[in-house]
Amino acid sequence: MSASAPSSPPALEARLTRAWLSRGPLACALWPLSLLFRALSGVRAALYRAGVLKAGRLPVPVVVVGNIFIGGTGKTPLTIWLVQALQAAGMRPGVISRGHGSKDTAPRLVDAAATPSLVGDEPLLIWQRCGCPVMVGRDRAATGQALLALHPELDIILTDDGLQHYALQRDVEIILFDGRGAGNGWLLPAGPLREPVSRRRDFTVINAPQLTPDLLAGVGAGRSASLADTFQMTLAGEFAEQLCDRQQRRSLAALAAEQAARPTLRVVAAAGIGNPGRFFAMLTAAGLRVQELPLPDHHDFLDRPFAALDADLILMTEKDAVKCAQIEELRDDPRLWVVPVTARIDAALAAHIVEKCRGRTFA
Repeated sequence: MSASAPSSPPALEARLTRAWLSRGPLACALWPLSLLFRALSGVRAALYRAGVLKAGRLPVPVVVVGNIFIGGTGKTPLTIWLVQALQAAGMRPGVISRGHGSKDTAPRLVDAAATPSLVGDEPLLIWQRCGCPVMVGRDRAATGQALLALHPELDIILTDDGLQHYALQRDVEIILFDGRGAGNGWLLPAGPLREPVSRRRDFTVINAPQLTPDLLAGVGAGRSASLADTFQMTLAGEFAEQLCDRQQRRSLAALAAEQAARPTLRVVAAAGIGNPGRFFAMLTAAGLRVQELPLPDHHDFLDRPFAALDADLILMTEKDAVKCAQIEELRDDPRLWVVPVTARIDAALAAHIVEKCRGRTFA
């Protein structure tokens, strides 16, 4: 069941995503353009590898968490998990990001005064969840240098996204997929990929409840990366917190039980993320019956999409909550509840990254 969306972009995005999951008429018509895109992006990458285009090097190891599938695959929860795992291992990580929506070109530190419009929703969420130094900027090499100048104690830098930002040299590359795999396997605009699945990487992470042989083969596991370097990630949400009072917490199981006892309890699930269906499926798996309200990725909520909703509870993602908390009308709406998610991954991934990065000497 879907609630009425406030605008058409989510439906358009969904239509494009469906087209990219198969090699249908639209994808086939765009295939020649994807060959041109592949050639141009391949030449650009080759120029960086050859040193014709210069890439900056930071004095500490750099780990890139990115994807080749356009849109959201779960990079921010993975980055949060990795920051916390590295902190537990005794390292001092910092995070750099482009900061989607930020109008600044110069590096900007994320702090208590930061807002999503200034630094982006995902960097602000990472800072809130991890408490580590986070900085945003268009030039990631310059942003990393600025962060290290302010925090010289950092001994490793994670970049949230930026896999195709070759102007920054990196020591470890993690490519993240979700249950959609590589779609139809074609590059933009005929498919959803920015780069071919044959692209090298150090680790592959797949955000999906099951790793089937077809899914593993489709994302290139066992070719560019061995199966030993492939890790499963799942996202778990066990409770909801009221946006206007984060001390008020209810388990999803309790909400599902209440809804079963009160069939008239109206619950809407809203998600302005790259793959809203993943959030809806998690709530459904918890036993909730929800009306689905998919919103554009990085939706700013200035159009007040909940004003006309007939709902007793509105469940949203943490990424959306950081923006809603800046809008007084939404911040004070008692119907709004935030569902934090936690990434679950084999701890061996962090151990491998520590092993790769520790003891290296950098210029």
